[in-house]
Amino acid sequence: MKKKYIYIPALMALMAGWSSCADKWVDTKPNGSPSTAFFWQSDNDLRKATAAMYVEMKDEYTWGRDLFWVQDASDDLIVGRTKADGENIKNFIPSGREGYLTNGWEKLYNMINRANQAIENIPKAVNVSEEVRKQSLGEAYFMRGFAHFWVAYIYGHKDQGVPFDGPENPEYGKRIPPQLPSVTDNYTQIISDLQKAADMLPLFETYKDGDKGRAHKAAAWGYMVKVYAYWAQYDKTKWQLVPALCDKIRDEGHRALISGQASSRENYQAVFRVANNWSSEYIWSVNSSIQGGSEFPGVVLENKGWTKYNGWGYFQPTEELYEEYEANDPRREVTILKFGDPFVYIGQARQYFSTNSLSGFQINKYMEPYSYGSNGDMASNVFASSNPDYPTTALNLPLMRYAEILLFKAEAMIQLGRNGEAAAPLNEVRARVGLTPVTNPTIADLKHERRVELACEWTDRFHDLKRWGDYDKINAPLHGRIHANRQDPASPYTIKEVWPARNFNPAKHMAWPISPDEIARTNGLYKQTPGW
Repeated sequence: MKKKYIYIPALMALMAGWSSCADKWVDTKPNGSPSTAFFWQSDNDLRKATAAMYVEMKDEYTWGRDLFWVQDASDDLIVGRTKADGENIKNFIPSGREGYLTNGWEKLYNMINRANQAIENIPKAVNVSEEVRKQSLGEAYFMRGFAHFWVAYIYGHKDQGVPFDGPENPEYGKRIPPQLPSVTDNYTQIISDLQKAADMLPLFETYKDGDKGRAHKAAAWGYMVKVYAYWAQYDKTKWQLVPALCDKIRDEGHRALISGQASSRENYQAVFRVANNWSSEYIWSVNSSIQGGSEFPGVVLENKGWTKYNGWGYFQPTEELYEEYEANDPRREVTILKFGDPFVYIGQARQYFSTNSLSGFQINKYMEPYSYGSNGDMASNVFASSNPDYPTTALNLPLMRYAEILLFKAEAMIQLGRNGEAAAPLNEVRARVGLTPVTNPTIADLKHERRVELACEWTDRFHDLKRWGDYDKINAPLHGRIHANRQDPASPYTIKEVWPARNFNPAKHMAWPISPDEIARTNGLYKQTPGW
């Protein structure tokens, strides 16, 4: 009998007779693994249990693709192909039933549930070393906080939070997880979990190769920084907590920018090379390989891959993003491919063109794994899967890196009125790519630097615009380069509107809707996101 990892949809369906179902849930067997009735008996059991918490990170429904659709709603990107569900999200008219919204919700609650099982059982485990117990419990708290954060900031509202429950609550397992009053209540719980994780976890550099990709101290501190930054839109005092954490990540976590390469461009390009998956800049990524991992590099690759490979062609950059870069900023070409730009694809030198890009651009950051091989033969490439329908690569997908921590510190200093102190972290990011320093940074400088440094990454430009109140940028029409001959890299182009003006309404669109089916299953216990 397969074990039901209970996430929110399953909980809603089990309103009646919950206690008996809970007993059955605890004792059933998950996919051939030992049941919880005789699990938790050794260090190896704990390692297996914690490893299971990371499985959803490699899923198409999470960091393979689906969680990016809510980030596509920014001014940096457009939907690259006709896709009604994606277009509904981009245009702020989703029903809430779109798979791109519901699948991520389900998988994130799966992660929370697996972490809850670990948090409940690790303290009671027998025949285990205290070192492994402590690390395993730290991993469980981190993964619960990490998954909870993604649910909270996507679906949580200041006037209504998202559901949460845990073994530390007396009614856990006897009730449907309660919907918290505000997203700030979710953030309070997330910070508690991340702090516990930071207290228990080792430093990243203590991990052997086989354990790289597991949670570590700097990752816990990093997500605490991000939670406080997001929380600060409702409570500006949270900015006061950010600078010291950023310094801790640098001084105790030993995180630093990649630098010292042959050129400013290579300094930045090196961040997105397979060889630097575990560099000093790494804080948290989806651990990937050609056998599994995030398929996101293939999701943003040219649809059909110029007949050589099956890219999907989603999430295309806009003219607005391209023009945001300073003329001499090497990050622009590392981030974006435009017609005529040189690149290497499966061992062959090429110039970029696209027969289907709606904007005339493609994300370039994740292209390195596709450069290897010979004579255009994908089977000769050892850095990307030869399965065109599951295009994972050996490049880890960065979810947080040290550059973002520096920019959060700069933002905190500006928000606290200490603009002069924002110069050092902001200019550290700029100096890495050879740009002149900003002497007294303003919030406009910070917004610019955050946009160009982190463009097309999983840092959520759209949420940045919401928390800054930059609704005019969300609503502005978006443009691209329409080339006369889409098969000619040198073809002339005209700048045209490729996405019309939208109608973002802060009274409604500050958080995404929960599926009405989830609401219905609670018979009114859960409420829809305010405004929806």
